[in-house]
Amino acid sequence: MIQTTSGLRGLFQSLRPAASLSSKDLQISMYRWYTSPAESSLQELSKPCVSEEDKYADVDWDNLGFGLTPADYMFVMKCSKDENFRTGQISPFGNIELSPSAGVLNYGQGLYEGTKANRTDDGRILLFRPEQNAMRMKRGAERLCMPSPSIDQFVDAVKEITLANKHWVPPPGKGSLYIRPLLIGSGPILGLGPAPECTFLIYASPVRNYFKEGTAPLNLYIEEEFVRASPGGAGGVKSITNYAPVLKAITKAKGRGFSDVLYLDAVNKKYIEEVSSCNIFVLKGNLISTPATIGTILEGVTRKSVMEIAKDLGYQVEERQILVDELVDADEVFCTGTAVGVAPVGSITHQNKRIEFKMEGQLVCQKLYSTLVGIQTGVIEDKKGWTIEIH
Repeated sequence: MIQTTSGLRGLFQSLRPAASLSSKDLQISMYRWYTSPAESSLQELSKPCVSEEDKYADVDWDNLGFGLTPADYMFVMKCSKDENFRTGQISPFGNIELSPSAGVLNYGQGLYEGTKANRTDDGRILLFRPEQNAMRMKRGAERLCMPSPSIDQFVDAVKEITLANKHWVPPPGKGSLYIRPLLIGSGPILGLGPAPECTFLIYASPVRNYFKEGTAPLNLYIEEEFVRASPGGAGGVKSITNYAPVLKAITKAKGRGFSDVLYLDAVNKKYIEEVSSCNIFVLKGNLISTPATIGTILEGVTRKSVMEIAKDLGYQVEERQILVDELVDADEVFCTGTAVGVAPVGSITHQNKRIEFKMEGQLVCQKLYSTLVGIQTGVIEDKKGWTIEIH
């Protein structure tokens, strides 16, 4: 079994002659040093040799949470700020070297994405709309003055890292392989400005439920002291600078027993925007509403997909400003995101008043979740071209 262990890493770092390597070790070593023109797919001869009995990594799949369990390989690609990304390399997961004056460390010049690979009942591995993540990264890179991989480069790299780590894709129904692309200003710089070099890298980890509640309803707390994003800022792109500032609010809310924080707009403090790590939807009758993406809200890939699924199921869907006062009359509230999927909200507390939502019977959000996951896992036929099968 191919494992990320000190013994395996010792194999990569050792200087013993190739003649002393086993056939399987040679294949792994060759794979580590495979350099890809990011527009191409992996060569057959460079794939790791994983036998049928080694189909899965040694993971307790039944107790998998949303912690970091690094898969074996990561993808790395670099370029100067005035150039285009060209080639990338698959290598064992491990630390990267950065200058203390790297742009990402000094000025927060960085973006990240998140997507998943799922295993179908018949053993196939499916990606879900990675080109949407690629396009969002390009928009974010433009906002933060960084070069970005092309759409094809991004998608090909995601395919490669998934294939390299395919035995870390959980069994059907046991979770997903979470894939984390990063784009960072890795070059050294002292004065405020774009880093002279940028690095695109991807690592992966098998995961299950994002919230400790699992699939149980979430209990949200509306934050009025802290805001997540303000007009003209970077709230509409997946900048790393959006996330550290919400940690204090999350810590305070979780200390009081809440699942997460729902933020209000920075100007009027009366419109709901989004939760710390996911988008929010409000259902009233046949109408599903979600806050409009006007620069302070992230355009989630799951959000976009759920809106389309809801329309297909006959619901009216609209993007608009939603007053916090409207929550009192809502039939359902739910969150969406790559990590959380579609999560029902059981209650929202605002100014020490708890608003509770319908949890009995067939929930609309459960119907949306079942359809989304069905497409992602191949249970429901994908008629939209959203999934990509990894070979």
